[in-house]
Amino acid sequence: MTRICQDEVGRCDFIDVLEEAVLRHRPVAIQLREGEAFIDEVLDVVTERGDDFAVFKSHERVPVGDILAVTRAALAEARW
Repeated sequence: MTRICQDEVGRCDFIDVLEEAVLRHRPVAIQLREGEAFIDEVLDVVTERGDDFAVFKSHERVPVGDILAVTRAALAEARW
């Protein structure tokens, strides 16, 4: 998965990308508009009072509008 920027694909398609991450249960790298970045699993995308939020496993929920970009996080290598 390449880096997907909300400003390039539009809000609806960007929400679709986040919802796909929910279904795949894989960590994603999130870049916020203010510069912060983190890796986490998206648990849900919800709409409350007309605003959309991404709900994460280990981070507080984030308004979708505050997210600049998302990409698949690198999976840890299996160790046998």
